[in-house]
Amino acid sequence: MLRSFISLILLSTCSLALASEVNIYSARQEQLIKPLLDQFTQETGIKVNLVTGDADALLSRLQSEGDLSPADLLITTDAGRLHRAKEAGVLQSIDSVVLEQRVPAHYQDTDNQWFGLSLRARPIFYNKDSVDPKQLSTYEALAQPEFKGRVCIRSSANIYNQSLIASMVAAVGEEATLEFTKSLVKNFARPPKGGDRDQISAVANGICDIAIANTYYFGGMTQSKNASEIEATEKVAIFWPNQEGRGTHVNISGAGVVKTAKNKQQAIQLLEFLVNNDSQAWYANANFEYPVVAGVNANETLQSWGSFKADTVNLSRLGELNRQAVIIMDKAGWR
Repeated sequence: MLRSFISLILLSTCSLALASEVNIYSARQEQLIKPLLDQFTQETGIKVNLVTGDADALLSRLQSEGDLSPADLLITTDAGRLHRAKEAGVLQSIDSVVLEQRVPAHYQDTDNQWFGLSLRARPIFYNKDSVDPKQLSTYEALAQPEFKGRVCIRSSANIYNQSLIASMVAAVGEEATLEFTKSLVKNFARPPKGGDRDQISAVANGICDIAIANTYYFGGMTQSKNASEIEATEKVAIFWPNQEGRGTHVNISGAGVVKTAKNKQQAIQLLEFLVNNDSQAWYANANFEYPVVAGVNANETLQSWGSFKADTVNLSRLGELNRQAVIIMDKAGWR
């Protein structure tokens, strides 16, 4: 009788373990996250159900689903988007000593509603034939007359650019940022169009001499199946701006636990897994993104670009100042 009772308990426990799962809404492409999720399942037995999509669409979906949402975890790119999710009320504060200790404070939400998982820098790219790097110094310097008609950058609707301008508002205030942005727009080589890879290719092809873009796009181009993209990377180099001041602008991909999560503990366990050393190293190798955790080495490609001083503004500020940044860009005629 006792043996049968114990067997029943063991079977019930096993069934619960098999039923353990976590549901993710991810703005990251499947190939950029799934190998890590598969490894998590292999190590823990927790099944991961992944839904990928456009970042803004996923946030809208969470809002419309409300309490009925199956999502436990939201993974998205840019602190500005994470802040939007927080402001929309779809995330919750979580208690994790692992996350608080491993993720630097300026890469996590002040209320513990989201944490950075990987780091991306947004420096200056320049044509090695037409630009002497000694001419370069800061983002602000790109607004000088000597760069008129020489700068390529994508649309003001892009969250990466909005966060860049928000970081400047945090550093120097709205008035100075507006003056900079007005002058920068006058220096555009063409009306903004395309993504970051397009800006880098435009520099390589002589359409402009300088671009501002995220480094992981450049890394991806070095391994591209498109020969023209590989050729472009050979003509372009990276310059790390503002090294004598606040440092180069950086941002994150990150995640937060959904407010209505049915599998909260599993979601937290997955987040903690994503900031262990092996996961952080995988990000660097597979996605050309920098680890957020100190002491984890970036891969050889990232190391070849040189070390740099990163801006340490708390990335929560980028979301808080997003509205002001968008207004400034609009006033400056940045379309």
